[in-house]
Amino acid sequence: MKVLLVEDDPEMADALRTALARRDIVLDVASDLAVAREAIASNSYDFLLIDRQLPDGDGKALLVEVQALEPSPRTIIVSAMGTAKDRITGLNEGADDYLAKPFEVDELVARLTAVRRRTSVFIPEKLLVAGNLTYDPISRDVHVEGEKLPLARRELLILEALLRNRGRTVMRGSLEETVYSYDDEIQSNSLEANVSRLRRKLAEAGCGLVVKNLRGIGYFLHEPT
Repeated sequence: MKVLLVEDDPEMADALRTALARRDIVLDVASDLAVAREAIASNSYDFLLIDRQLPDGDGKALLVEVQALEPSPRTIIVSAMGTAKDRITGLNEGADDYLAKPFEVDELVARLTAVRRRTSVFIPEKLLVAGNLTYDPISRDVHVEGEKLPLARRELLILEALLRNRGRTVMRGSLEETVYSYDDEIQSNSLEANVSRLRRKLAEAGCGLVVKNLRGIGYFLHEPT
């Protein structure tokens, strides 16, 4: 899940980014409406978390704007303006949910999950199988020959992206967008280091899949015949 938080409180933003990363949610942060619009124009988000009181206006101005996008990200207002009137106005103007500050991270994650569930046509995800590797998109467990393979979060995100695009090359930029938020400091060889660790773990587990590199372009999964 990739989320844009539109919030001008840097301490809250940093704390939320850290907490959500533990739940495999990549969080970008925009400190005002102008930055948010730039981020939305250049990235695809599953959710927008929108504060109302921003330096350059009311965050709910974004609600109408994003409804014209295809696909349109889901929206949750997260604001200290939490009266019944505020919540009703936000929901009537297009927000999928309204969460008053302060809030617990677990409640936010529950709201994200509930909104995604009720705004989607639910189709149970099937296991992704390639060679002797099996990946469960729900539990996020990876097994090789029936044995569980522990992977770090970014290794898992890379593997999932490659499995979902099996038979195609995943562009380097696309992988970086999947694994990192735009506020992460990405070293020049950071993606390569994560791919290298993933390769090593797959090989050590006896997996027949190999992560191949098209230099300067991207990565793909190769299954030896």
